Amino acid sequence: MKSSRTLGLVMIAPAAIMIVLFFLMPVVLTAVFSMTSMTTATGISGGVYQIAPNSMIALKSAIPDIAAEMAEPRYTIDETGLKAVEALGLAPGIATELRAKHAGEVFTARRDVERMIKDLADRPSTRDVKQISEQFNRSVLNTRFDSKEQLFSALDSLGFKLTPEQKETVAKATYTGWVWTTDNFSRMTTSPDMARVLLNTVLYVALVLMLFNVGYALLLAIWTHYMPPTPASIFRGIWLLPRITPVVIYVMLWKWLAWDTGFISILMGKFGYPPKNYLLDNAYNAWFFVVLINGFIGASMGMLVFSSAMKAIPKSQFYASEVDGASRWQQIRYIILPQMRWPILFVTCYQTLSLLASFNEILLATNGGPGNATEVWALSAYHTALRNYAGNLEYGLGAAMALVLVVIGVMLSLLYLRVFNYGTLVAKPLIED
Repeated sequence: MKSSRTLGLVMIAPAAIMIVLFFLMPVVLTAVFSMTSMTTATGISGGVYQIAPNSMIALKSAIPDIAAEMAEPRYTIDETGLKAVEALGLAPGIATELRAKHAGEVFTARRDVERMIKDLADRPSTRDVKQISEQFNRSVLNTRFDSKEQLFSALDSLGFKLTPEQKETVAKATYTGWVWTTDNFSRMTTSPDMARVLLNTVLYVALVLMLFNVGYALLLAIWTHYMPPTPASIFRGIWLLPRITPVVIYVMLWKWLAWDTGFISILMGKFGYPPKNYLLDNAYNAWFFVVLINGFIGASMGMLVFSSAMKAIPKSQFYASEVDGASRWQQIRYIILPQMRWPILFVTCYQTLSLLASFNEILLATNGGPGNATEVWALSAYHTALRNYAGNLEYGLGAAMALVLVVIGVMLSLLYLRVFNYGTLVAKPLIED
């Protein structure tokens, strides 16, 4: 018994490792990235502190007085500037007097430091005064600091006396790296664009799932169930073509159908209608084709699952119903459909998760257009994290959007199990052979 248990663990170990590496780890990493502010601007490594133009905008709204002072240069009599003055080849007494009497002083305006220089014993000329003052010109703008301590030390040397709250504001506004945050989820709940994308996703999943992946697939399975075996196999093979065709070629065929130079435009041109791109002409046409493109792919899988389930129904039940005078509709209603609960549950759960995560067909067909009318959640997460027109890819926000899909998928799966009464489906039969 013990050896059998050990053998079972050994046999299941590769599958368990695969599940952890390729299913659980991506979810965990997605959750981790969703709690960060990572973008292409911040990178994925640690950042620096830099008072750049964009950070000045944030500082002007938070601490306008300090931001205005930071935007202006200051003049500090420091050793670096004194050595530069000595290198100018002017009277040696100028640098000596500045070092002795004014070292460490900070001037907020150029006229103040120039007035001080003019009052030196050597009385430098106006041209020399401007040269000397320029050696002490200091600014923190666009200077990179590796730590907060270096940033605040530079600010202190320029005479900025900040409170702890002001220092925290400056550090937050000037940090160029990523931080741990929950702002990604706040943005999703407050953005009107996200609400529209969520509504598009609900519409997309509901239409494709009910009309094609379950509804039409069930009809195809029933039709082929009552057909002779050979024609039924050929019919199922034809309906498998959308699924086995490479998605790029498959979508390209639809574009050739709907483009302004495609079959529909040519056909409508015979009746006097001008050619147009029916795929992107308006939101209604775009949704019509998006549902068809994805529906034909999903219907083929449901057809196979339902057809296999119908073949498992004992033929004696159909023979008995025919003897009792049952019609085809009565056979479907009282024999087939009651025994389709488990297959319908499986197809509904699987296809819901598949539709929530799929965006390849929409990306190739409409890319979310026209005007984001067909932008679904998975496609929006892709655009946010990996490809957008602005160029600043937001990895953290994209990961948060993907995590929302995972949560929604789990919740819908649990709901389906409840609706289909999963407990009775797996319960032991009341009468065993």
